[in-house]
Amino acid sequence: MPHGLGHFIGLDVHDVGGYLPTTPKRSDKPGLKNLRTARIMQKHMCITIEPGCYFRTFLLNGEVSKEFYEFDLSYLCMDKINEYREEVGGVRIEDVVLITETGITNMSADVPRTV
Repeated sequence: MPHGLGHFIGLDVHDVGGYLPTTPKRSDKPGLKNLRTARIMQKHMCITIEPGCYFRTFLLNGEVSKEFYEFDLSYLCMDKINEYREEVGGVRIEDVVLITETGITNMSADVPRTV
């Protein structure tokens, strides 16, 4: 992932507090260095979940060390990917969730999504 997988929401849209002295340090490895927290989720925390799919040249060319990523690129349809890359660099869908005692409440579940 060339971006974080989510962030806290609180007094600010991108609230701070993902890394504290009591949590593991931020990794410097590709794909992990962009994670925005190492905290254990607790009741009443509000956080986003934002997976993404990006057409990044260095990933598509296999230029990332196999030490960090190990996947087979042969299944990709590069013609189709290059066609999409001309229009968009990728896509990210963000949900805002509230951590509850028994799971989550998706606060953006009723937001319409279309292409």
